[in-house]
Amino acid sequence: MRKITRITTQKKNSQRYNVYVSEGEKESFGFGIDEAILIEFQLRKGMELDEATITELLKKDIVYKSYLLAINFLSYRMRSRKEIHDYLLQKEVEPEHISMILDRLSNENLIDDRQFAEMFVRTRMNTSSKGPMIIKKELMEKGVAPKLAEEAIQLYTYEAQYKKVIKLVQKKLQQKRKDSFRKQLQNVQGTLQQKGFSQDIIQTVLDESRDGKDVSEEWTAIIYQGEKLLKKHSQKLTGYELKQKIKEGLYRKGFTFELIHQFVDEYNKESDHF
Repeated sequence: MRKITRITTQKKNSQRYNVYVSEGEKESFGFGIDEAILIEFQLRKGMELDEATITELLKKDIVYKSYLLAINFLSYRMRSRKEIHDYLLQKEVEPEHISMILDRLSNENLIDDRQFAEMFVRTRMNTSSKGPMIIKKELMEKGVAPKLAEEAIQLYTYEAQYKKVIKLVQKKLQQKRKDSFRKQLQNVQGTLQQKGFSQDIIQTVLDESRDGKDVSEEWTAIIYQGEKLLKKHSQKLTGYELKQKIKEGLYRKGFTFELIHQFVDEYNKESDHF
């Protein structure tokens, strides 16, 4: 048996204590312990401890320190159960201790994958341009069960997706005004698919965009692209061959046959390239 001779506060951490013990008349440092464990076991001067009790104290202290690691990790934002598990594993916490800590956090309502998933979806909706499919994938990568992820993603309503897609389309079309309208829409469609929006909502917005197509901007775009092609090929080609090369190039860039012929006819009148 060992008897506690004194308990002092640690200099660098006021919530941890040094416990000194004696065997016979000689005093020595026994162990460090957290305040919560000190209170739980009601440690005090003169108390006698056997080896089994000391072992239990030290084990509980180790678990409690790991629990505090998890609490600190949670202090920055909500985490999924898997995120905390992986974090503690990275910190070399014993797997059996991790299970105990996760259960405690769950009982204290400090982790809840359903709440986490709902918060995650709302945050992504408000702070990113990602669509529901990408967000759902991210949730499952964080260990959220597919069923919970599917339920949470319902918060991303069709109306919210529509507003998001409209803004993205308008922004992209402004950035690519020198391309043909068809190519602009193709690029936008690819971007929206990569961001995780459904084909249904993408098609709806793109169809509406086609109805609002600006004819004058399309003419400006074909002049820009056509003149680039002329500059590139007129040094080596003339006449019919140059005309065909320009037509092929403009078609690949997404312009309609009607607009291409109009461009070629205009330049046929004004230049000697053809």
